[in-house]
Amino acid sequence: MDFTATLLFFALLISTVRALDPCASQPDNSDLSVIPIYGKCSPFNPPKPDSWLNTVINMASKDSARVKYLSSLVAQKTTPVPIASGQQVLNIGNYVVRVKIGTPGQLMFMVLDTSNDVAWVPCSGCTGCSATTFSPNTSSSYGSLDCSLPQCAQVRGLSCPDTGTSACSFNQSYGGDSSFSAYLVQDSLRLANDVIPNYAFGCINTISGGSVPSQGLLGLGRGPMSLLSQSGALYSNVFSYCLPSFKSYYFSGSLKLGQVGQPKTIRTTPLLKNPHRPSLYYVNLTGVSVGRVRVPIAPELLAFNPNSGAGTIIDSGTVVTRFVQPLYEAIRDEFVKHVKGPFSRIGVFETCFDATAEAETPLITLHFEGLSMTLPMENSLLHTSAGSRACLAIAPVPNNVNAAMNVIANLQQQNYRILFDVANSRLGIAREACN
Repeated sequence: MDFTATLLFFALLISTVRALDPCASQPDNSDLSVIPIYGKCSPFNPPKPDSWLNTVINMASKDSARVKYLSSLVAQKTTPVPIASGQQVLNIGNYVVRVKIGTPGQLMFMVLDTSNDVAWVPCSGCTGCSATTFSPNTSSSYGSLDCSLPQCAQVRGLSCPDTGTSACSFNQSYGGDSSFSAYLVQDSLRLANDVIPNYAFGCINTISGGSVPSQGLLGLGRGPMSLLSQSGALYSNVFSYCLPSFKSYYFSGSLKLGQVGQPKTIRTTPLLKNPHRPSLYYVNLTGVSVGRVRVPIAPELLAFNPNSGAGTIIDSGTVVTRFVQPLYEAIRDEFVKHVKGPFSRIGVFETCFDATAEAETPLITLHFEGLSMTLPMENSLLHTSAGSRACLAIAPVPNNVNAAMNVIANLQQQNYRILFDVANSRLGIAREACN
């Protein structure tokens, strides 16, 4: 075999290995892989779920705390949670992305979160953290930030003395039942082929509770400390993601940062700004249809109100879409007209029925200003592992939280390209096979 043929052989071999291994890095690294937490490519090595419905029920059981947390952000409140030693477990954070921090880069799998701004990672010596931590001492580009710098004033829960110079420290709650303490620091952040120098993030030193993601969080909100804000002109305030189904054990989705590679034609709806909580992505939900029936709902129950936090947000960290109680009940009541009962409750899902009646189930359509999103069956129904029961995969907003906010969650976003064009205040939605 001559030299040219040998090179061709190895090129084909590498290409074949990448094709067979969904966890292998793509040759051009143009996109970031978005990995389901229960997927084969997840570094956390959870057991392969034996029951699809039970898995989602377990994940969705954390949603009440998540929605409560989101509503506290809207109200500009912080939930006081004591900082103490605790055993860190992975029970929140449904999608992760590979990033590298520091010089040389240290690999971390950080949770994708569109409703948070500040990125944070557990650092070496952290109390209550997982085994994988970032080591500042081995990074030549690491630097601390003190209270005099403007970045410090942009972090919620900061703790700085009235006079003098000290490190910028802060405490934050997360997920509704957990909290952490951290120092604000800076280092290089590598995303695929891009390097963002002097990226400010929280270096966690103490964790309490079980909801703080094991290897940290990448904030994709729209506030001043988010990835979009800190990357400057690099990404032009544009990103999109395609979330694979939780059932796609062997596959991952993609995160596209910047204008290059985004859909050239995509239907959009305006992004709304809430000055009381600028991180959240609000959209104008104008109605919901069940089959061909537009569900009757008073317009004021859908109206965007920055003062109260009312309206509808798109969120990557909530599992199951939550509607305010009157809207949920109207959807449920119309749905059961089309499907043969009896109906029962399984976990958070109140409308479960014999799966043999699935052929009768109507499609759910979400109507936004400027576009409609008709959910395929896999985004609106869940099945038990034996396939004997099916459930309508939406739920009401929990009673103990802001009863005015709807949350469009990741189960309903799966296998859609969701485009966040913050520069032009628009959100795009298009069907795409994310697997």
